[in-house]
Amino acid sequence: MKNNKLFILVSLTMVCLTVYLFATAPPPLDDGLKKQGIQLPVSVLFNIIAEENNVARSIYTKEIVTQGKKSGLKFSEDWQDKTVEAGPLPALFLRAVSQALERKPVPVSLFLGSDFPISSANAFDGQQNKIFQKIKRVPHKPAFFYTEGIKRHVAMFPDFAIAAACVDCHNKHPDTPKKDWKLGDVMGATTWLYPDETLSIEEIMQTVAVLRSCFKEVYSGYLQKTQSFTSPPEIGDKWPADGYYLPSEKVFFTRYEQQASRETMRILLAKIHAQ
Repeated sequence: MKNNKLFILVSLTMVCLTVYLFATAPPPLDDGLKKQGIQLPVSVLFNIIAEENNVARSIYTKEIVTQGKKSGLKFSEDWQDKTVEAGPLPALFLRAVSQALERKPVPVSLFLGSDFPISSANAFDGQQNKIFQKIKRVPHKPAFFYTEGIKRHVAMFPDFAIAAACVDCHNKHPDTPKKDWKLGDVMGATTWLYPDETLSIEEIMQTVAVLRSCFKEVYSGYLQKTQSFTSPPEIGDKWPADGYYLPSEKVFFTRYEQQASRETMRILLAKIHAQ
């Protein structure tokens, strides 16, 4: 009987999540999923949004920035200056997402820190720096802990140098405290904060939806800015690997959501099955 109930529960969850994650404009979760009453630990949320972030940043870093530079696109830390014809560097793309997230009605926060940051405002200190040093020694294991001072559950995921653009930018920057970064190095940690110890599936999905909206907001802002360039790239179905092009918001996010949704469903269903 227990196995039958579990099968029904997982099946219903899979149907609801499939519709929600793969729909272009997903509706609010239906009552069937809300009434399941499943509460999952905040670590599940952290693992999901970390993977969502990994997918978005990987696509942006490798397929927009790295390939874009080869095609004539420029990227700069001053990209928000109206006189600068450039897009955001990967770390600044994430910072803009973090700032967008702060304006949204979900209590999740995002911070990218390091022990060798270009900006001192991004330096880890105290408890977080101690934990980050442990992450550097075991770089494929994130850390989960509670910070009493701010009453937040915290997750730190290692942030690797995944592209030459990241390494070159940090090594050559005039304010960098470290000039020998290499591909694969742990350059910092993506840090997430959330107040509650457990969440419903609905709360997790709402948070994922809000995070995705922040990625869209930042990428769309970049696309809009390129149209003021002296020579704007063509926006449509093509990617920078094809030439002086940028994928439209729809094209970019179709690729992102297909990859991210598979991982989100895998994490959720594995945890639900283990309940």
